[in-house]
Amino acid sequence: MRKLSRIAFLVLGSIMAVDHVSYALATFTFSTGNPNGLIGTASRPENIGQIEIESADDFILVSQTTIDHATFTGLLPSGALLTSVQRVVVEIYRVFPLDSTTPPSGHVPTRTNSPSDIAFDSRDSAVPNLTFTSSVLTSSFAVLNSVVNGINPIPNQTTGGEGPVTGEEVRFDVNFTTPFSLAAGHYFFIPQVGLSSGTFLWLSAPKPIVAPGTPFSPDLQSWIRNMNLAPDWLRIGTDIVGGSVPPTFNGTFSLSGTAAVTPTDTPTNTPTNTPTNTPTNTPAGVATNTPTNPPTNTPTNTPTNTPTNTPAPVPVVPTLDERGMLIFGLLVAGAGLLLLISRR
Repeated sequence: MRKLSRIAFLVLGSIMAVDHVSYALATFTFSTGNPNGLIGTASRPENIGQIEIESADDFILVSQTTIDHATFTGLLPSGALLTSVQRVVVEIYRVFPLDSTTPPSGHVPTRTNSPSDIAFDSRDSAVPNLTFTSSVLTSSFAVLNSVVNGINPIPNQTTGGEGPVTGEEVRFDVNFTTPFSLAAGHYFFIPQVGLSSGTFLWLSAPKPIVAPGTPFSPDLQSWIRNMNLAPDWLRIGTDIVGGSVPPTFNGTFSLSGTAAVTPTDTPTNTPTNTPTNTPTNTPAGVATNTPTNPPTNTPTNTPTNTPTNTPAPVPVVPTLDERGMLIFGLLVAGAGLLLLISRR
């Protein structure tokens, strides 16, 4: 019986700890909107005869978030079949200088606000920890500019781009069978598509973001690198396209999942139950018997040492918030565990 009591004591403490970790989950969605046809940039995993190229665009999370689905839109070569898609990779990078060597190499104009040197997390259809479907949105979609091969260190970083391209506009819907679990912070999203022939181009989206996208601040411009430039990155608009007023771009993508929301314990709209227009219930025309000139010689006869009848102080009972209850529950559980060990 004594042993069972100790076990019950331990279990009770554990339940108290778990019960007071209260949180709620809210639906998380984010989108940069629809393609604007300004540029398409290469983004592919390494393949036979092809070096890896990564195009990146950023997003912000305001709380712990689980991402289980994403979409992105890009160009396949004209006439390519969807069966030519061999592999899809999604990478998440943090913002430099996280996960990076500092100071940077100096091979690019700047690393400020770039993706970090190495990926923070990734999912790959070849593993597989993601699944995907693809659908053709437009059989012929044109972009005004492109970046595929012209990804160079300084002083040859500004090429102006590689000119217009026309291809099949394809949307990829990706389900992460192992979802991303990300803390609040600033991240970069990098989709890569491996084709049996040719190169996938990720389509740009408006910057700043417009409807139906989800604006946020600061919204950084998109970046790119290939295996030869790594671990550094170049800004697609400012560094590669260039010009007297360099353009800036976003990539076309969306994310969805669930975000943790901590509820507050204090209600924000507590009714006061105080009527604002209390009726006097005085019938019309009935005298109130209130003298208009009350006597001024009211005897005072007030004792000089009248007790004030001040109530005794009310003891303040301390209360525990959710964090306190968690700690208390863990302490109780720990004490129960120690008791079990010491009596063996």
